[in-house]
Amino acid sequence: MAKVRFVKQGIEVDVALGASILDAAHEGGAPEGSLCGGVCACSTCHVYVLAGDSLLSEMEDEENDILDKAFDVRSTSRLGCQAKLEREGVVDVEISRESLEAYAAEH
Repeated sequence: MAKVRFVKQGIEVDVALGASILDAAHEGGAPEGSLCGGVCACSTCHVYVLAGDSLLSEMEDEENDILDKAFDVRSTSRLGCQAKLEREGVVDVEISRESLEAYAAEH
């Protein structure tokens, strides 16, 4: 098992290996957007990985292309739908403002 912590929300979620950060958000009730349904077609699940990035899958070209269109991209930016947990441990995440706003629009 791995753990995803949504730092500002104080939410911790245990997930199986292979789950994405977006899966963890849905399971734990974290306010992460997903307007495209998690198919790497938008940037509404944009997050910042604060710790544990070595536990995640590598970023692929498609994810990088979508992040080019996102707001406030940082070196720690990932799409929650594409960042999958591959190793046990803890991943600390901050949900981007873009994602929080998309979540609010969805709900």
